[in-house]
Amino acid sequence: MSTLTEVNTTNHANSESVPTENSQDSAIVKSTFTVEEIQKLLPHRYPFALVDKIIDYVPGVRAVGIKNVTFNEPHFQGHFPGRPIMPGVLIVEAMAQVGGIILVQLPDIEQGLWMFTGIDQVKFRRQVVPGDRLVMTLELLWVKRRRFGKMQAMAEVDGQKACSGELTFSMVD
Repeated sequence: MSTLTEVNTTNHANSESVPTENSQDSAIVKSTFTVEEIQKLLPHRYPFALVDKIIDYVPGVRAVGIKNVTFNEPHFQGHFPGRPIMPGVLIVEAMAQVGGIILVQLPDIEQGLWMFTGIDQVKFRRQVVPGDRLVMTLELLWVKRRRFGKMQAMAEVDGQKACSGELTFSMVD
């Protein structure tokens, strides 16, 4: 897995970046991530890698990710034939993966595997179907003892809320 320094200090020509808080520091903090960069940060792989791009990232605060929903994803074969709908559990998992982008890059926290451990107050408001672009915004609420975290999550399609709730995470040994 790439470290915070390796991923966030590289200046890619096609990536937006913003200066760090210390204006004398030459390190650049990335604000977008490609799918290849996401794979360096998260362990998920096909068919369970559910984030295609990070379009906005503020270290330790927020990440906004994109999932392009396509008809040829394996879950649409049985959910439901003739009327494909992205399962709610996969929408929540996609949001959790965006949250993982924030957690794996927190400074002063040892490297490890952050696991998605709970959901609270999750509501589904609209169906997500092939052709939709799922935009997921995760905001870090807190981290306790460097091992537990909670985030506010929201997923939208075309500006309409599809899902929202609070997600909890735990670092496992």
